[in-house]
This record gives sequence, structure tokens and C-alpha cells, in this order.
Amino acid sequence: MQIVAIHIAPGRKVPTRSVQEVRAEAGKGLVGDRYHGAKHRHVTIQSRELLDHAAADLGRDVDSGATRRNLTVDAGPLPTKPGARIRIGDVELEVVRIAAPCRLLDDWIAPGAARAMHNRGGTVFRLLTSGPIRVGDEVEVPVAG
Repeated sequence: MQIVAIHIAPGRKVPTRSVQEVRAEAGKGLVGDRYHGAKHRHVTIQSRELLDHAAADLGRDVDSGATRRNLTVDAGPLPTKPGARIRIGDVELEVVRIAAPCRLLDDWIAPGAARAMHNRGGTVFRLLTSGPIRVGDEVEVPVAG
């Protein structure tokens, strides 16, 4: 699994901006993002594969930036169990919770988008270590033992 898109937004109702690289700060979040400095919600990650399934249900494309998630991976299930960990380069992340789709998706994408994103909204992580995250980086998901 690899990073295919990175989006950050400096504020809640400000459109996301696509970037090729972002700096992750342990215990703080992504530099330049609205959640930088939040206690637990540092990074949100979604799957492009699941976005494509939502798009098929919705009958229109779903742009990865319109969901307001920070990182988009190409495919594969993301861990959702609190405490599970993943690694992106030197950055270690820990699952906080499942990311529920926002009702505002119906306004931002199309009516029915929030419903189409149900169980496809991604995962909220906290940052345990710092470092750069770039489009193209591999995401290591340890195999559950």
C-alpha cells in the first residue's frame, strides 16, 4: 500500500490543498493542517479503493480532497482497532478510531455522499514519531498475529 494523495487545510471550512509532501510532528499533527496541535486527531487516512466503491454507489467520482482526509492510500484495508500501528517511512502512527464521514459531504460532493462513504471514511491516527510523509511513500501495516 502506498500514499497516492496528501491534503491539508488550515481551517475547518477552508478547502483542502493538495501537497506532495508534509511534515509530521509527533504528538501534534501535520504542519499546516487544521488539526495540528489537537490532542489525538493528528492524521486521517482513507483508501482510494474504498473511495472508488463509494463513487460507484453514488454514481459520480469522489475526489480524495473533497472528503477532507489528510492521506489517501491506493488500496487495502486500513487498521481500525485502537492502538494498532502503521509506519510511513520514519513516521509511526497509532489508530485512535474509525473516521466517520461528515454530513457536509452531501454539500461538498453530492447528495448521498455521506451515505455512500459509510464504513469507508478511513481511520484517525495519532503521530508517535516525526518526519516527512510524501506521495509515493510505502505504508507498512504489520500483520496481525
